[in-house]
Amino acid sequence: MRRVRGRRHLPYFRISGILDLIRQVSGGIVWKDETLDLRIARFFEMSARTLLCLLIVAVMAAIFIATLYTFYDFRLIFTEGFHETFRVILVDMLTVLAIVEILRTALAYFTEGRVKVTYIIDTVLVSILTEILAFWYREMTWQKLGMAIILIISLALVRIIAVRFSPRAIRDDL
Repeated sequence: MRRVRGRRHLPYFRISGILDLIRQVSGGIVWKDETLDLRIARFFEMSARTLLCLLIVAVMAAIFIATLYTFYDFRLIFTEGFHETFRVILVDMLTVLAIVEILRTALAYFTEGRVKVTYIIDTVLVSILTEILAFWYREMTWQKLGMAIILIISLALVRIIAVRFSPRAIRDDL
């Protein structure tokens, strides 16, 4: 950190909290007590947890409704061909799995206080595979297929890197 006209300036890459920044720039005049900082932090934490609980309930409802819709699509066996019916059911099931991955990400944030990159990548991979399976029964250009394959390979590599260099793996190496 460097001093300019009696103030310490933080480097741009340090994001330790806006309250620390305000306290350092103002010379500690704004908040001399830590109690206000603690109250704000508690309020933010409780607000985030409350909204996350609502999100988890909404995702659970979406999983339940999507599962019911998947069972409802079994009626297509009698009106459509098996091929079309199983395509619809397969896409519905993969959509439910993508929603389950979103729930898994929310629960990981709720328990650990951080979002795991691997869960997000898993969610995107399931969603992309769902789209590819939906394209399986349609005409698809080679360019779109190539883009999808490159995207899947890229996400797989990012997932491998995220697992290899995760905070837990670095902590275990120490």
